[in-house]
Amino acid sequence: MGDDGRYHFAEDAQMSNKQAAIKVIKRLRGNGFEALLAGGCVRDTLLGRLASDYDVATDARPEDVIKMFTRTLKVGAKFGVVIVLAQGQQVEVATFRTETGYADGRHPGTVKFTGATEDASRRDFTINGMFYDPVEHKVIDYVDGQSDLERNIIRTIGKPEERFGEDFLRMLRAVRFSTQLDFAIAPGTFAAICSNARKITDISGERIAVELEGILAGPNRSAGAALLIESGLAEAIFPGFAGGQAQCAVSVLGQLRQRVDFALALAGLFAGCATEFAVQKCRILRLSRSRKKHIKFLLTNRGKLLNDRMSLAELKKILAEPYFWDLYELQRAIEKAAGGGRKGLAPLIALRRRIKALGDVELRPKPLLNGHDLIRLGAVPGPALGQLSEEMYIAQLEGVIKTSAQAEKWAIQWLKKHSSHH
Repeated sequence: MGDDGRYHFAEDAQMSNKQAAIKVIKRLRGNGFEALLAGGCVRDTLLGRLASDYDVATDARPEDVIKMFTRTLKVGAKFGVVIVLAQGQQVEVATFRTETGYADGRHPGTVKFTGATEDASRRDFTINGMFYDPVEHKVIDYVDGQSDLERNIIRTIGKPEERFGEDFLRMLRAVRFSTQLDFAIAPGTFAAICSNARKITDISGERIAVELEGILAGPNRSAGAALLIESGLAEAIFPGFAGGQAQCAVSVLGQLRQRVDFALALAGLFAGCATEFAVQKCRILRLSRSRKKHIKFLLTNRGKLLNDRMSLAELKKILAEPYFWDLYELQRAIEKAAGGGRKGLAPLIALRRRIKALGDVELRPKPLLNGHDLIRLGAVPGPALGQLSEEMYIAQLEGVIKTSAQAEKWAIQWLKKHSSHH
């Protein structure tokens, strides 16, 4: 403890987030406050899963917490949240509270500091509403979360209509937890999602995207997509996405490898749709430029890899694309979903052999001659010059020309042939 009566963490030893959280709890307890682990870390620990971070809930007010620890961040002090910095770890310390008056389906109008029982009742789902006392080693459960955890059920705390009305994003969170934990959504909770689905667009596109990534990037994505479709959330987020397109999405997503990135997952979701439709629908998610490019490449090039007459130059060009293997994976999933068996996959197996036979050939070699060289040989700046360099590069990729001397000869031939046309 420092001279100011505040608690200093020794900064030399690194500790885990869990150890840091427990240290914070013991410190709060030592000062006469109640303090417990709360939320997702309790759920994950009881499920035997690794928790990503350990949050602390306490009856200490933000100003008490700030007084007690030397290094804190006042991120949401008005909502009762302070971050304590401890040995390279950030521990979120939240004061027990109730929240009311959600005007925008996200932010509470008023926050009242309370005790643990009331705090549990404001949380989203029973499995996320439990506390754990790491000193006494016991679970404190006011919401029947343990029995839902044992029965593999996602259920809101209190009335589902009220919980979703406070934050519509909770509807997507229910689907994400169901997907990631392989839990069923309780009938009453699911009915409320279906009747409120259209309100999901009151939530910002960025927050929707984060939840969708959690649903679609994991191995259970096909079940997650089916829930999004059945509940009406998919069509609320992507108007017009329904029927055959939706059925196709569920089958294709089910055939992708275990771990995929979000762009490939979205391409799988839109595998049965026109590229333009998909690109337009994804606008709501406010994706980064590189993600948009990634999705567009995958959807635009569907079917290309099935062409068994693909020239060597075409193969090298597409193989040099950064998203080539994602395209291969998407096409494989589309073929498997279509149920063509080995026969449907034959073109892809053949393509894989061709790629292997190439060895470590340079896919994007520097052109043997540049624009200046071609002008020196008599080419005229303009469209014809562009055509000449493109055709010459293809000849280079095909292995027809291998040296700059051969390239010069080839270019002179090309220029002769094309001038005789005029």
